Amino acid sequence: TKIPGRGHSSPVVDGDLVWVTTAYETPASADEVKKRLKSNTGSQPLTLLETVSLRAVRIDPKSGKVLKNIEVLKKSKPQWVHKLNSYASTTPCIDDGKLYCHFGAFGNACLDAETGKILWKNDDKRLWVMHENGPGSSPILWGDLMIFHLDGSDKQSIVALRKDTGKIAWQTKRSGKMNSNPQLKKGYATPILVELDGTDFILSPAADWLYCYEPANGREVWKLPYGLLGFSNVSRPIVGDGMIYLSTCFMKGELLGIRLNGKKTPEIAWRARTAPKMPSPILVGEELYFVNDAGIISCLDAKTGELHWRERLNAQFSASPTYADGKIYLSDRSSVTHVLKPGKTFQIIAKNELDGTAHKASFAPHQTAFLIRTEAALYRIEQ
Repeated sequence: TKIPGRGHSSPVVDGDLVWVTTAYETPASADEVKKRLKSNTGSQPLTLLETVSLRAVRIDPKSGKVLKNIEVLKKSKPQWVHKLNSYASTTPCIDDGKLYCHFGAFGNACLDAETGKILWKNDDKRLWVMHENGPGSSPILWGDLMIFHLDGSDKQSIVALRKDTGKIAWQTKRSGKMNSNPQLKKGYATPILVELDGTDFILSPAADWLYCYEPANGREVWKLPYGLLGFSNVSRPIVGDGMIYLSTCFMKGELLGIRLNGKKTPEIAWRARTAPKMPSPILVGEELYFVNDAGIISCLDAKTGELHWRERLNAQFSASPTYADGKIYLSDRSSVTHVLKPGKTFQIIAKNELDGTAHKASFAPHQTAFLIRTEAALYRIEQ
């Protein structure tokens, strides 16, 4: 099914409720582009628009028919995004019949996931940051809160909105000392929830630091420095068997194996090279797998960081891997999915190609199928 507009967010699923976000882009004129780029302090290839319509699209998972196409927010002269990014890259959340959309500094909204009715919006000026490369961090839900990062080049914080009203419940500024260069302060990673000694906490990667917060009030519990420059975080950390696995992302990124210590500050147990900047790692059994943006895939002992194997897939990657039915699925930017058999030896068992257009979203499961989004379409792939 062709999804109108452009976006890199993954589909979200609750039974037969399937939604994706997208953006209708109206390009800025050449004169406007030249004028606005004068304020850009970076040197990245950018997309600039006159207007952007940020939308939520509901899909029938059986037929692929577009059931709803709702304009959630519309912005004039929005800040630019990186050419590898989109205006709809952050994946929404769906829970209890509600769809929670986060578009970074452009705003937030909640929709009735059945009817598409907009229940609330929030584009509070206190939630504006300069992303530099566009929004990328997706929200998570905890209790009656929607929680997300706002790590710009100008301001950096973690925020919680009330799920019933969209009002700010708390906003906590990042406390760690960072590089003085604004371009090295930004981040795009997604937080995760973890239970430590029977209590829920948020693990929140940002530039140069991993933070731990109390989800109810945003109080900082501890922070751990990476020990090297790490910023523009995209890869999401994962937790398993008493460890956190975290990519420091840019510049010369490392994959950190961090040993949890209850509610106390954890410690870095090992470091590995060829870390991903965009795709997240994945833990299967006692092995940790990760593919970096340039296609180098590694398999490590998750406890010790010892390398079992490292191979090159000759492709570029943005999407995170998926483990299902005893197999690991890795989709590259040209829409080829590499299917691996997990284990201490490297085994590719299949390659499957879609239409060859850009693939940057991660798989979403629907019953015994995958929902797969490329820049061309949304697919349901099922045996």
